[in-house]
Amino acid sequence: MEDYKSNEQVRMKQDGKKGKSLWMTSLVSGMIASVVTSSVFMFGGDFVDQGKNSVDDSAQTASVQKDGGVTPQKLSTSTDSKDRANMVESASKSIVGVVNLQETQNQNPFQQQSTENEKVETGTGSGVIYKKENGKAYIITNNHVIEGAKEVEISLYDGQKAKAVVVGADALTDLAVLTIDASKAPDGIKFGNSESMRPGEEVLAIGNPLGLDFSRSVTQGIVSATGRSISVDTSDGAWALDVIQTDAAINPGNSGGALINTAGEVIGINSLKISESGVEGLGFAIPSNDVIPIVTELIDTGKITRPYLGVSLASIEELPQYYLQNVPEAAKTGVMITSIEAGSAAEKGGLKQQDIIMEIDGTKISTAAELRKYLYNDKKIGEKVKIKVYRGMKEKTVTITLQKS
Repeated sequence: MEDYKSNEQVRMKQDGKKGKSLWMTSLVSGMIASVVTSSVFMFGGDFVDQGKNSVDDSAQTASVQKDGGVTPQKLSTSTDSKDRANMVESASKSIVGVVNLQETQNQNPFQQQSTENEKVETGTGSGVIYKKENGKAYIITNNHVIEGAKEVEISLYDGQKAKAVVVGADALTDLAVLTIDASKAPDGIKFGNSESMRPGEEVLAIGNPLGLDFSRSVTQGIVSATGRSISVDTSDGAWALDVIQTDAAINPGNSGGALINTAGEVIGINSLKISESGVEGLGFAIPSNDVIPIVTELIDTGKITRPYLGVSLASIEELPQYYLQNVPEAAKTGVMITSIEAGSAAEKGGLKQQDIIMEIDGTKISTAAELRKYLYNDKKIGEKVKIKVYRGMKEKTVTITLQKS
């Protein structure tokens, strides 16, 4: 999902007037209908309008028929909207704006080339203050929000701005960690257990849709599904990202912001949405239980270290049609090695260019993303793997010891 203002469409808040929530029917045939009170939520664009009840929060009274007489009955109004607003107000302080600044060459012919290149804003996103430690405030955001940045600037809830340092980033999981001076930042927000979330549970997304002009906007929705796997193309190659699906509105600029539960805990980092024509309410967040291990490793080492084969791959569908005539039918579900890095585990293990990988340790492989996911999730550096390939018309199995990426 691109977080650039040029791709944004602004949908403004719709105001709605609420009718009176307390009413009483007239007596008909000696019976009186029950009185119902309700709170109505209106949504417009990137905002949640909590609305206002037309009755006081103090207890109301109504009359109900009982044994031929009329007995007063006390009714109370819901305080859910106030509790939610208090929770959002507290959580929003830990949501920041993230500005990607990149250099542009000075095009003025009358200025000398030695003049420092101008840094311009090329994109904005969101971030979540994770914790404060040793004088630093750690901020989680998406890798694609800060990728290619010369500088990163943080916009805080109170209007302060701070220059950020990139601690580390991982393109495959689309996560990055930044730091700023802890004295400028509020406390971090609590992270919850994403595995406890079920479809139908209420969630809220907090971020900066369409740029900092709409900072800390709140949208409401539900968990639409858990355990989704979305194929994405990253700067490190194809990957299958495990995500939580939600219908809470997520727009350009929300990337890196928080998906929170009703307790105000972060259960996901908003990352992407499907924005095809006619598609609505398909937003995705990286589960908090997947976020924390990556963030912890980035803080500790500044990078993510994974097992490494040292090959470039292409799916069979990408190959020229004339070449497929020489590929065995059984091999047309695998992935082809298009190049091998010198000195890599693949070269040392005996893999060859144009080998078609079919299986790793008995697990069928049909895409580059599947191969990476098996290696990164199920194997460790130094472990051995058995890879079944087709080399020409012959099937062959090689054993490889995985190296560090």
